[in-house]
Amino acid sequence: MARAGTPHWIGVYLALVQLLFTLGWTAYAFYLPRLAAQVGLPASAVAIILILDQLIFTVCDFATGIAADKVSRTLGRIGYLVVLATIISCAAFLAMPYVAAGGASTQGVFLAVTLVWAITSSALRAPPIMLLGKYAARPAIPYLSSLVMVGYGLAGAAAPYLGLLLRDQDPRLPFAISSAMLVLTTIGLVSVERALARRSQQAPAEAAPAPPAGSMAWMTAIFGLAILTLALGYQMHFSINSPQLFLRFVERSDLERLTPIFWVGFNVAMFPASLLTKRWGGLTVMGIAGLIGAAAVLAADLAQQLGFLLVAQLAAGASWGCILMSAFTAAFAIGQDGAQGKMTGLLFSALALATAARLAAVAGGLQADATFAAATQWIPTLCWAGTGVMLLYYSVAFTRRRLAAT
Repeated sequence: MARAGTPHWIGVYLALVQLLFTLGWTAYAFYLPRLAAQVGLPASAVAIILILDQLIFTVCDFATGIAADKVSRTLGRIGYLVVLATIISCAAFLAMPYVAAGGASTQGVFLAVTLVWAITSSALRAPPIMLLGKYAARPAIPYLSSLVMVGYGLAGAAAPYLGLLLRDQDPRLPFAISSAMLVLTTIGLVSVERALARRSQQAPAEAAPAPPAGSMAWMTAIFGLAILTLALGYQMHFSINSPQLFLRFVERSDLERLTPIFWVGFNVAMFPASLLTKRWGGLTVMGIAGLIGAAAVLAADLAQQLGFLLVAQLAAGASWGCILMSAFTAAFAIGQDGAQGKMTGLLFSALALATAARLAAVAGGLQADATFAAATQWIPTLCWAGTGVMLLYYSVAFTRRRLAAT
């Protein structure tokens, strides 16, 4: 049903939504210890709340993706529902610091508004992006996916500096600004959806592309497992290993200016890689990027100089960017018969589950365990290399099966 000539500004708009949402999450994670202390929660509860948030995302991202498919088929539009959910989410987000100011007596209310925020926030993840899979011109999807992921990459690069900026700020002002900007931005989704639908109806129909091959259930299982494993590798490398790798050469105060190099590679590499994804398909590029990323992570672990480590980090970030960009393309291809939301939701669910696993490992003190510390050096490499090989194998097998059937 997708049509040619999808305007690139739509990708930029969706990137802005992802940027604002991710920055809001960063501010939330930064202030949560302070807000939890105000309502009398122990420091150990902060880690539990963050893990529960990610587990809620895991369930709700998939559920909202499926719901977006159903609503889109029955009502034809999801924009108004996403805007409504966003208003509720931002209202809960805005209420957090005010509720926390009430002290221990408002502890239950604080946990309730946090829960509402986590559940409704899922409306901003899978449903808006599934519109690309439903309406966008298929040849343009890799490039548009790159544009969308730039928002995520910019938020990752800005996170260390945002923490410095927020350090001495009252949380009420950042929460209010973040909520207002996100609501105002999301309101535009209604117009974006109308524009995409109108272009889809006016343009001549495209020939349906060949599916990736294999049953929908089988392809969904392979895709979900691949994303989860790749995301675990990313979480272990970037969040757990990378700071320690840099600390071999610099002081801790230098981390804020060095860790964003990963996101520079992330943002830059996606656009040229989108050309390969357009030609070879999402699964193939995911597999290639996984193997390159495994080599880059291994090089970072073995680096004996800061300059070599920076190059390795740049390559690792580039690989992760290519993985995510091509993953959205693969998700849309697998779900092209009306399951774009389901596949996009599965992608976000896998990312959230991997984040929850990393948070649980840190909260459980596994970093202090010598065996775990030794294993983390190899987990990212094994996750990315093993998944890369698996994806390339299935990509070749599916291609041969498709050619044999023609």
